[in-house]
Amino acid sequence: MNLILFGPPAAGKGTQAKRLVEQRGMVQLSTGDMLREAIASGSDLGQQCKEIMSKGGLIADDIVIALIEARLTEAEEAGGAIFDGFPRTIAQAEALDAMLAKLDKKIDAVVRLKVDDEALLERVSKRFADQGRPDDNPESFKVRLDAYNRNTAPLLPYYSDKGLLTEVDGMGSIETVATAISGALARA
Repeated sequence: MNLILFGPPAAGKGTQAKRLVEQRGMVQLSTGDMLREAIASGSDLGQQCKEIMSKGGLIADDIVIALIEARLTEAEEAGGAIFDGFPRTIAQAEALDAMLAKLDKKIDAVVRLKVDDEALLERVSKRFADQGRPDDNPESFKVRLDAYNRNTAPLLPYYSDKGLLTEVDGMGSIETVATAISGALARA
């Protein structure tokens, strides 16, 4: 099974993806985690990403697509992928469809975590204070949230028209959200 988890930064996608990894053995392909790993490596690519992300910018499609493609076979061999933070644009969605088609696979379900922007800002401000993640800086977070809302909006009809989109109230407890996601996957 291949699942896309949609939701703005700090919506709980990572928390829910980790639960699915434990329960279903799927592989989480989190572009945020992959980019943070690149930054931690100190590579030239990592340095470029660090500069862009610290300002709240989005990494170019070709870089993100290459990161996903490098891990896709591993995910398929494990029983499927949870795409977390990808795709973010129609171009990325089309690239993902093409990558999966080469493996004779497809997206089986898309779950959108609907959340309140103000509550997210409070959540990310707390996480920034607790963990100090540079991409959680409240000012750069606002830029990322605006970019998410602007760029991801066209993806909702893209997946809805394919009959793949389920919306889940992401403001509930972790357990409540997990139950709703499990229900969406059971219908896929």
